[in-house]
Amino acid sequence: MWDFEIGRTFGLMVKTLPFILMRLAVAFTVTLAYVVATGGAAGIGYGLGHISSDPGGPDAFAVGGGFIGFGLVSGLVYWFREYVLYIVKAGHIAVLVKLIDGEAIPGGQGQIAYARAIVAERFTESNVLFGLDQLIKAAVRAITGLIGGIASFLPIPGLQSLVGFLNTVVKMSLTHVDEIVLGRIIRSNSANPFETARQGVVLYGQNAKIMIKNAVWLSLIMWVLSLVVFVLMIAPAGALLWMFPGQAGGWAFAVALIFAWAVKSALMEPFAIAALMSVYFKVTEGQTPDPVWDRRLME
Repeated sequence: MWDFEIGRTFGLMVKTLPFILMRLAVAFTVTLAYVVATGGAAGIGYGLGHISSDPGGPDAFAVGGGFIGFGLVSGLVYWFREYVLYIVKAGHIAVLVKLIDGEAIPGGQGQIAYARAIVAERFTESNVLFGLDQLIKAAVRAITGLIGGIASFLPIPGLQSLVGFLNTVVKMSLTHVDEIVLGRIIRSNSANPFETARQGVVLYGQNAKIMIKNAVWLSLIMWVLSLVVFVLMIAPAGALLWMFPGQAGGWAFAVALIFAWAVKSALMEPFAIAALMSVYFKVTEGQTPDPVWDRRLME
C-alpha cells in the first residue's frame, strides 16, 4: 500500500507540538477573520438595505455585503502567505528534517527560535524563499505533464471517466512537492538553494511512481477526513451565523468549508509532509539526478 509509517509520523507531529499549535493559531485566526468579516459586512449590508429603495431589499444587500467581507479577507490572506511560508511552514519543515534524521531538537518556544535560525541561515530574506517556492511549483507543473498522470500507471480500456478522476487526484497529490524539496535544501545545507531545488525536483520526477503512490494515499486520507470535519461543522457554523441578520445558510456552508480547511492546514498537511519527506529521503538516498529527466524539465 504505502511506504510511510503512520505511528512514526504521528510521533514526529507530537515532537513538533509548538509548530502544530502555531499552525492551529494561524488557521483559526484566518477562520475567525472570515466569520467576523463576512457576518459583519452582511449585517452592514442588511442595515443599508432597510434604508435603500432597491427592490432586492435587505437580504440582497446582506448577501452583497457578505461577498465583500469574504473577498477582503481573502485578499489579506493572499498577501499574508509569504510571511506564513517563511515563519511557519519553512520552520516546521526544518525541525521535521532534523527529527527524520534522528537529531535532537529543543522543545517549547525554544524550538521555534531554533527553526527560525536554521531558516534564516539558508534563506536570508523571506522573498528569496518565496521566489524559490514559486520556481519549484512551476517545475512541479512540468512533472505533472511529463508523467502523464495515473493513466500511465493504470491504462484500463473503457474507463476514461475513472482515469480522468484519478488524474485529478494525482495533480492534487503533487501539492506538497515544494515542501519536500525545501526539506532537501535544508537537509543538504546547500550553499546554492536554487540548484539544490532543481536537483530535488529531478529526483522527485525520476521516482515519481513511488512518490505519487504515497501522495495519492495521503491525499485521499486527508480529503476524507476534511469531509468529515466539514459535515460535523455545518450545524455549529449555521448556529454561529444565525446571530447575524439576513439569509445565512450559504455562509454557514462557506464557514464550515473554511473550518475544514483550517483543520486540514494545521493538522493533516504537516502529517502528509512528514510522511512524504521520510519516503523521499529514503528512496533518493545515494541517487544522482537522471540527465534524461533533467533535460525534460529544462525543455
